Amino acid sequence: MVQLEPESTVSVSRRLFRALGENEPARAIGTDDLAVPADLQINKGMAEGATAPVATDNATFDLNDFVRLHDALHPSDLARIVDPIDGRMIAIAGGQSISPCRALLTPSRPAIANETAVEIIDLCKTYPGRRGQPPVRALKDVALDVPAGSFFGLLGPNGAGKSTLINILAGLVVRTSGEARIWGYDIDRDMRAARRAIGVVPQELNIDPFFTPRELLEVQAGLYGVPKAERRTDEILAAVGLTRQAGSYARTLSGGMRRRLLVGKAMVHSPPVLVLDEPTAGVDVELRRQLWSYVRRLKESGVTILLTTHYLEEAQALCDRIAIINHGRLIAHDTTEALLQRLDAKQMTVTVAEVLDSVPEPLTSFNVELPRPSRLVFHYPPSRIHCGEILTALRDAGLTVIDLATREAELEDIFLQLTSQPDEEAGEAPKG
Repeated sequence: MVQLEPESTVSVSRRLFRALGENEPARAIGTDDLAVPADLQINKGMAEGATAPVATDNATFDLNDFVRLHDALHPSDLARIVDPIDGRMIAIAGGQSISPCRALLTPSRPAIANETAVEIIDLCKTYPGRRGQPPVRALKDVALDVPAGSFFGLLGPNGAGKSTLINILAGLVVRTSGEARIWGYDIDRDMRAARRAIGVVPQELNIDPFFTPRELLEVQAGLYGVPKAERRTDEILAAVGLTRQAGSYARTLSGGMRRRLLVGKAMVHSPPVLVLDEPTAGVDVELRRQLWSYVRRLKESGVTILLTTHYLEEAQALCDRIAIINHGRLIAHDTTEALLQRLDAKQMTVTVAEVLDSVPEPLTSFNVELPRPSRLVFHYPPSRIHCGEILTALRDAGLTVIDLATREAELEDIFLQLTSQPDEEAGEAPKG
């Protein structure tokens, strides 16, 4: 190893960067990697002797410890000094730290196959058993694609594996096997890029009680490296309805306000993929509508929304695609409309002027109930029976219709039907 003077160091580093090229893939740095001050501001007046410092925005490092180049350093080795996510220089001085100085290389976004925002391939997660209990398989060969720009619903009963799946995508849980990519970035090989591409609103209220909402959003934006000029703190506070509480301590906020603050924290770095894990739990109706209005605008701007919720009417109204997980397995994945058509069920409630004590003979061929003396409820598959046939039968029975209401199949119906199936692997009996 040889020590170079600051001027020759910069010259050599620029030459090596040019030889490397702009599209050379960068790798994660290690404590033994070398650092080149290609974009650092070097104080030439102080760069004398063995104690010449290299100055960055927030730290000063000894030149002997910080800049050491080998004469035969291959250009491909130079990539190791570049943070592969945002092109920031990584400085190693005593302990590892990250310098805020911009490097010359910035990674290009990988191509997204078929415009898939989240790609999950045969994902499995098994938690080890405790106190003599057998291991728990939380996810079992889950394969799922979330289209870019979609409003995607991930549904399932408690304990189905939804939170485990989200935590794997967020980097909080290590998968047992399988693959996952976010915005084209592998969650392991391109860990930082994948995490920058996703914003997660967790179920837990993990908020520092001694910060104000404005301070929390500013800190969160700083952790993601968002420049102050590009931060949208006031816009986000207004979107989640916390403008008036922006200067109050988080501990004084209500449960619903804290939930909205979590949503704001997930959006500070403008991620292309936003995961909402039970975002409206404990939020009142008016603020829930305000939140969904803002989320819809995000979706229209190209943000991919991944929603988990137990409010199935919300999922039915908002999501264009839905996946259902039960016992760790993916049991349904389709457009919302196609999923609802699977049930092939419709209900018609007819109120007649006559008082009935039994179902008239012309109507007995239908699946009909008489809950009240003047009310008939028909259950029929719309693919085989049309409502006109029922109305004709009512006329043939001599009944006078004074009111009529129909009810289409709802997401709750298909959800209950699918999730009532037993877990064959666990030897469960059918529910219901």
